Amino acid sequence: MEFVIRISQFLLSLSLLIVLHELGHFIPAKLFKTKVEKFYLFFDIKFSLFKKKIGETVYGIGWLPLGGYVKIAGMIDESMDKEQMAQPPQPWEFRSKPAWQRLIIMLGGVTVNFILAYVIYVFLAFAYGDKTTKIESLKDGYWVENEFIQGLGFKTGDKILAVNDIKVINDYDVRSNIIGAETITIKRNGKEQIIDLPEDFLGQFTSAKSKDLFERRIPFMIGAVADSSLNKTFDIKAEDIITSIEGKPLRYFDQLDSLMTNYKSQTLSVELLRGDDTITRQLKVDENGKFGFQPAFDNDRFAELGYYDIAIQTYTFGESFGAGATDFVETLNKYGAQLKAIFNPSTGAYKGVGGFKAIYSIFPSVWSWQAFWVLTAFLSIMLGVLNLLPIPALDGGHVMFLLYEMISGRAPSEKFLERAQMVGFIILITLVLFANINDWI
Repeated sequence: MEFVIRISQFLLSLSLLIVLHELGHFIPAKLFKTKVEKFYLFFDIKFSLFKKKIGETVYGIGWLPLGGYVKIAGMIDESMDKEQMAQPPQPWEFRSKPAWQRLIIMLGGVTVNFILAYVIYVFLAFAYGDKTTKIESLKDGYWVENEFIQGLGFKTGDKILAVNDIKVINDYDVRSNIIGAETITIKRNGKEQIIDLPEDFLGQFTSAKSKDLFERRIPFMIGAVADSSLNKTFDIKAEDIITSIEGKPLRYFDQLDSLMTNYKSQTLSVELLRGDDTITRQLKVDENGKFGFQPAFDNDRFAELGYYDIAIQTYTFGESFGAGATDFVETLNKYGAQLKAIFNPSTGAYKGVGGFKAIYSIFPSVWSWQAFWVLTAFLSIMLGVLNLLPIPALDGGHVMFLLYEMISGRAPSEKFLERAQMVGFIILITLVLFANINDWI
């Protein structure tokens, strides 16, 4: 079921982004009376799942969900339709239009991507507001479980004060500023100290076995009892919180392993918080020192119990436009910083480049419209930025040649554009293969 929910969100988001991106090309092309021969969701190599011709355009759905396209008459693109390009230019063709019109057509896709992301952020701000965890409310610091992060000098209980010279206010600030970070200022046992990060921190982190960074310290809330658990038939309910084992307090989940070291294959007296009541149960521990419980996470419940404070900012519909703009600009800047790090070999960030599996995995295992729209807005920005890269097979490549034409007054030859398109296509395929291979290694 988890796979079905994730793949459904992934395909819905991908389909929405592709259709709207291609509409960004389609609409100005039609406004400038340019013939659009095909409009496809997904690629139709060899055959289509569906197609129907309406007017002069064939609308269809391909079988390969790696993208989509519009085929505009008289345009050198991935179709490499040399037969059409060998004919005399026709007034309805892309190549016959003024350079400024062709530029608008080519920028239409990324423009729609950015507008879509902004609109989503506006409605997210209005519908959900902003919910943040104040860093100062994490009284006992962070949970550091990742061995790589521990090797850099971090310990459970460290409080993070700043990333580089940027003071962190909210829990989100730590992750959002980690790209390009050189130092992190922490407080440990009441004393401040600075931990230097290696230049290739992102590369090493990506290659590490664990992908945990700095996690909030939370209680052991029971989510489910494993079928193999010795406590399967006991009176244990989801959302019970373990507060004490054999009279020893257990405030945080990260304290469990050290507490259970001496209790393997025993029956223990365990205190549980169920709602507002504290109850006691005799629970069995297996030979590995485990109860056989799967942990759960409930942000609001943990805040209610005083583990941290959640600040909620609500917006009127009018205020949502400003809040949406702030979220859009921040996400755009952070993704730009991420791309900069990826293209800088010394950071090693390229090791973390992922493909479709990585995108699929970021969608939650339970359906959440808020998470769906947050991720769709981010992916829309990502798609827009990537399409602006000056690679001939992408929109940015076409824009680069059009700007050259408008500045110099001379258009590149069709032969040159065909060769550039082929080179760009090879580069693009190589990047796609690299990203998707990275998913599995």
